[in-house]
Amino acid sequence: MSFLDTLRQWDEAVTCVDRQDLTEALQMFLAIEHPNSKICFNIGCLQLLNQNLDAAEKEVTRTCRCQAFDCSISKDEHLAVAFFQRGITFYKKKRFEESLGDFQLSLKALRGNQLIDYKVLGLRYKLYACEVLHNMALAEAHLGQWERAQKNLVKALEYKTDAKLNIMDRAMQSILKQKVFKAVEFPSTVLFRPNKHYVAELEKKDYLGKAKVVASVVPQDQFSGFAPLQPQSEKGPAAPKEPEVLRTLEGEPHIVRYEFIPETSDELAVVPGNVVFVLQRGSDNWASVVFNGRKGLVPYNYLEHLEMSLGAKQTQDISEPPDREPPTRPERKQGVVRGDSSSADLQQKEAQPADNLCIVKVYHAFNFAACLPSGSTYATLADKISKKLNLSSSSIVLSLTSDAESAIDEDTDMASVWSHAGSRRLTLWCHTRDLTAARTHNTEMTLVALHSYESSNPEDLSFTQGDRITLICKVNQDWLEGHCNGSTGIFPAAFVEEVSTNGQ
Repeated sequence: MSFLDTLRQWDEAVTCVDRQDLTEALQMFLAIEHPNSKICFNIGCLQLLNQNLDAAEKEVTRTCRCQAFDCSISKDEHLAVAFFQRGITFYKKKRFEESLGDFQLSLKALRGNQLIDYKVLGLRYKLYACEVLHNMALAEAHLGQWERAQKNLVKALEYKTDAKLNIMDRAMQSILKQKVFKAVEFPSTVLFRPNKHYVAELEKKDYLGKAKVVASVVPQDQFSGFAPLQPQSEKGPAAPKEPEVLRTLEGEPHIVRYEFIPETSDELAVVPGNVVFVLQRGSDNWASVVFNGRKGLVPYNYLEHLEMSLGAKQTQDISEPPDREPPTRPERKQGVVRGDSSSADLQQKEAQPADNLCIVKVYHAFNFAACLPSGSTYATLADKISKKLNLSSSSIVLSLTSDAESAIDEDTDMASVWSHAGSRRLTLWCHTRDLTAARTHNTEMTLVALHSYESSNPEDLSFTQGDRITLICKVNQDWLEGHCNGSTGIFPAAFVEEVSTNGQ
């Protein structure tokens, strides 16, 4: 079968799918003698749509006797969506170990990107890394690997988009209760389509038609050909313009040299090799960038300017990332990138030295940070923290430890308090008066860990099975905040149970 015949039959089969004639479309795909990777993928999708899981593993064509997705992967080993679809097939057949392996291969084929848009290849579909991690966690849950499933879901939350937020949150709630959840499936009627420019050339078109005499100086002239060539200009065509800098997106292109892990919701995760577009660079060395349609903040010293032009000689080579450690993370001044300002007040503030400023991290029902000059009085410190909590300064109690009995007040020597500030960072605990009174009467609740819990989030509290945890407060129905092994943070309520303090 020639290339033109294959292209024509491919286009006719996709047209049958548009008419919802799936049986005829499948037969036309199977009749193609030498299918490429995309056609094999389409065959597998139609078999999966018809719930023919066993038939998909039988004869696909006269020359290809293997499963459709196997055939697709063998012809293109970098097709991440084919690994994803084969993983879905194994999952429906309850072969969870093989399903997990294919989802892992699909994630590897994403090569650290948050998504792959297959539109340029003829498939109107975007494969998201968070969806692949979601299905990996589901397969691990079926295998009883609950801790690994939770880690993959936590990682999926780092890659999530606003459109996928509800799916990830529902899956996390199910994992904490050790319950399985629904898989993210591929829309099987979305198929690879042949290149529309090739399809347009299948039928020859006579754009000129037959020449007809409109006017002639020769009476009864029936000439229907073309006039001879006319003399051409001696100067020749104009010289081509110099290639201009390619600007496919707003902003200046930069290449990422070091992996950056975000610590706040307005920061963006990137890995070496990603190409981002810098929209704005602030004076505090943070840059607002665009990557894969998402905007966020990245340290500018993690980036390197990238020259992109139409001329091949002017294109900068993207080399391997350096082996050295990444540069120091810059301090955040306002939490957002600020543009250049002509305001004299702003320039005066930026010109002032920040050597005496100290970041105070406060543990409360939620964790937050405040910036104060080192050596501030207790009144200044309490006023700053109470305003953050929308409480009066008289209703809060500050302490250097989680024990409210070691509280600091107006009579405390603040020099000894600020002496605990290492690297311009001070950690304090904040309690309300009601909570402090309850702890004074030894009414605090002690919990014991039923399972080990480890998290990469700095706000979370990690512990091992059997550890004793002092409850600070209840965040919501599913999450608690507590203190264990000298650390304070939040953790899943399903991982612990209450024990009597008398039994310690």
